[in-house]
Amino acid sequence: MPDPTGPLQGRTAVVTGASSGIGRAVALRLAAAGAAVVPAARRAARLEELAGSIREAGGVVTPQPTDVTRREEVEALAEVATSTYGSLDIWVNNAGVMPLSPLVERRVEDWIQMVEVNINGVLYGLAAALPAMREAGAGHIVNVGSLAGRRPFPSGTVYSATKFAVRALSWGMHLELGADENIRVTDIQPGVVETELFSHIPDEASRQGFLETWKDRASLQPDDVAHAVLHAVSAPAHVSVSEILLRPTAQPT
Repeated sequence: MPDPTGPLQGRTAVVTGASSGIGRAVALRLAAAGAAVVPAARRAARLEELAGSIREAGGVVTPQPTDVTRREEVEALAEVATSTYGSLDIWVNNAGVMPLSPLVERRVEDWIQMVEVNINGVLYGLAAALPAMREAGAGHIVNVGSLAGRRPFPSGTVYSATKFAVRALSWGMHLELGADENIRVTDIQPGVVETELFSHIPDEASRQGFLETWKDRASLQPDDVAHAVLHAVSAPAHVSVSEILLRPTAQPT
């Protein structure tokens, strides 16, 4: 049951990539803290299941199927949030893909997909969220980056490049939007998280290498990242949590 005195009461939060993993956990966590949540993803059935869980717990939710690589759908997502709840206070750019492979395999289509989802999806989210936040004179944009945005790793060069971009965007967004627009920006940078992303790695050697490395180690859970997001968005209005880097204790890098 959401806490009636929760820190996000009266606020509206959009969460992309909410059909599984980190996005799903973030949507649940923000709803429990009192926010009206608009979860977005391509898989409509998964969104409905998530919405059912939130409603069953007493939360407020309006799921919106969205492909973040299509700007018009992201703009429509913002419109649903504002028309349904009257405000757009928090936007979590979480949708991401990670089809790892060595560069020599030349999986150019996978590279393009990572750019379209991991970078363009963030840009479309920013563009969609800005008008309502500027009109309100406040807002909070959370970008889910990665530890990979601090250092590349073999088979993850292009993925790391997209997360380096998210890190640069986040810092620039703070410089342009913080003091002048009162819009806070946070870059959440997780290390290894137990999500379905790793099962989607197309390169067999990369996928098996990861699974072997982590078979006896405790990775982060999606809710660990959700806690970090909640910490950032529930900070006092004069506090801007710019970055949160979290990784498993067992991750040596």
